[in-house]
Amino acid sequence: MIRIESCGRTDVGLRRSNNEDAFVSAPELGLLALADGMGGAASGEVASGIFADTVRELLSAGAPSAVEETEVLVRKTFLLANRRIRELSARAPEHKDMGCTGEMVVFTDDRYVVGHVGDSRVYLFRGGRLRQVTRDHSLVQEQVDRGFLTPEQARAHPFRHVILRALGVEEGLDVDLVSGEARPDDLILLCSDGLTDMVGDPIIEERLGSDLSLGEKADRLVRDACDAGGLDNVTVVLGRVLQAG
Repeated sequence: MIRIESCGRTDVGLRRSNNEDAFVSAPELGLLALADGMGGAASGEVASGIFADTVRELLSAGAPSAVEETEVLVRKTFLLANRRIRELSARAPEHKDMGCTGEMVVFTDDRYVVGHVGDSRVYLFRGGRLRQVTRDHSLVQEQVDRGFLTPEQARAHPFRHVILRALGVEEGLDVDLVSGEARPDDLILLCSDGLTDMVGDPIIEERLGSDLSLGEKADRLVRDACDAGGLDNVTVVLGRVLQAG
């Protein structure tokens, strides 16, 4: 049986007038999720809200015990949220072309399952080291993969916000699924690009390795992003494994 504690923090940042991020922190269900909306006006927050609501709905009873069944449920959640976003966009002209990124982490027994679409991220902090679990679905990430850009150049690239995959954009949706072993004291971080555009991995690693409480770590990361300029909404969800297996 796995037990986790979790928390989530979100901030509009210093340049935006509304917050298009949404998150789910449900430790009693072993469930974490995050979405970063896009689409202008209030549409981005509508799309991210649909994703968060769909996550809560389909995982309301918790995850199956088998990893394979959990992966099926995670994919189903993404596909249903994608359909709901597209259906509302088609019905309501004011929401035309809205969409969102999607991150979802479900803990089951001694494993975790990650679902990922877009350029928000999931990290694993274990043994003092930070590792990015997801790969950005973005134009600059493709350039990095091909050796045309360094990761440092990608962080400052003018096209860094061009994403190649998002919920609500197309009828078909390819969902990345990643699973791994969950160990006691593991920290899982879900974050929007409002954090990673402003704060580098070494600082994130330092904050997660500090003696602060879980909530204080999340608060500090959000503050770091705002102190660095706060150019976008910033959302952080943290989950710590208390017991696994």
